[in-house]
Amino acid sequence: MIRTRIAPSPTGFLHLGTARTALYSWAYARHHGGQFVLRIEDTDVARSTQDSVDQILASMHWLGLDYDEGPVYQMQRLERYQAVAEQLIAEGKAYRCYATPEELEAMKAGQEARGEKRRYDGRWRPEPGKVLPSPPAGVSPVVRFKNPLDGEVVWQDLVKGEIRIGNREIDDLILVRPDGVPTYNFAVVVDDWDMKISHVFRGDEHINNTPWQINLFNALGAPLPQFGHMPVILGDDGQKLSKRRGAVSVTAYEEAGYLPEAMLNYLARLGWSHGNDEIFGRDQLVAWFDGTHLSKSPAQWDPAKLEWVNAQYLKAATGERLAALVLPRLAARGLEVPSEAPVAAQCDLFKERCSTLEQLADWLAAYYGDVQVPEAERAQHLTEAVRPAVHALAAALKEAEWTPAGVSAAFKSVLAAHGLKMPQLAIPVRVAAFGRSQTPAIDQCLALFNQKILMERLQSV
Repeated sequence: MIRTRIAPSPTGFLHLGTARTALYSWAYARHHGGQFVLRIEDTDVARSTQDSVDQILASMHWLGLDYDEGPVYQMQRLERYQAVAEQLIAEGKAYRCYATPEELEAMKAGQEARGEKRRYDGRWRPEPGKVLPSPPAGVSPVVRFKNPLDGEVVWQDLVKGEIRIGNREIDDLILVRPDGVPTYNFAVVVDDWDMKISHVFRGDEHINNTPWQINLFNALGAPLPQFGHMPVILGDDGQKLSKRRGAVSVTAYEEAGYLPEAMLNYLARLGWSHGNDEIFGRDQLVAWFDGTHLSKSPAQWDPAKLEWVNAQYLKAATGERLAALVLPRLAARGLEVPSEAPVAAQCDLFKERCSTLEQLADWLAAYYGDVQVPEAERAQHLTEAVRPAVHALAAALKEAEWTPAGVSAAFKSVLAAHGLKMPQLAIPVRVAAFGRSQTPAIDQCLALFNQKILMERLQSV
């Protein structure tokens, strides 16, 4: 069975690159009728937090990336890692190293001074005929992997193609720290083995870890998963998008008013394509995503493109769905919306002009809260000359049928009585009602107001 996984570290938010990897892993498993696993790699005890775990789970839920197993926490599996480490020691494939941090630092400083590559020199590595010193008192050892000294590690990467790295380029990896906590490379191998992971998609910063992991899989006699290393995502400045370089979380995009299906669609296109298709849903992605057409080149994060994608999904969404999403945003602004208010109709009217739910909430706020008219707009449009017509319109609307047709009829009567053309009255009314000189059709906009609120707003001009 195809089994993929995503394994974020809970040392911060779910990074956009990790979210993309999660999406590809999920889509690949779903395409092949397989299973998708969520694992929380929390062995960095000093930096891992429950808040980060909660945010990761919330991000996965918002994106709709449902998992078949998990979340599995590495810190709950310490006995298993220790047992595997002891197995490797018993088989002569790993050993205890008692070198102190000070000894290792002196060793590497000497290598650097001689122009050599900094690496562990194998001083505690058992070899035929080699006599090791007695373990020093008071030193808690690490467990190191006895990495092969010769040959190459070769794998056919799902994204990069064939990759070869010589064993002489890597040294004896630490498997278990002195406190008994496994290192990343060891825990991930044991986990992928135990969880029967068949395909591993991850960022290409892990390429240098892969030779160690492949050698560990082989030493354990475990089946080797297929690896696919995705290129990085670059920010606006051409540098790698990362937690340390100001990248915001997936949940921050939810808070900013993006729809999950838009984010999913946009992330999918950052490193993968299906012809020229730009807008596609979750089901279509699953049908198409077979692991091919993955880009070898870095992707560029483009906020304007994400906004455009989100706008397409906003336009396609029903007013009822948008109303349910916008109401909490209005409440967060301290605005009370009566239960009978036509929020869905308002969303349908204004969604064409919006790229995010926050922008939609900006429009709807005019219906339920005070409107601040910019001084420049007031001076240009709410003049002494137009006030009588605005007040006349308020009076006419008070008697009008409260529909777009009724509003339109009131406008026509006032325009005729005052000898004005539509823009001469409609623009000042827009400014008074919304604080903006441009809106959708004025008759539709006004008909969605509470009549009393609109009257007060026009009469106060």
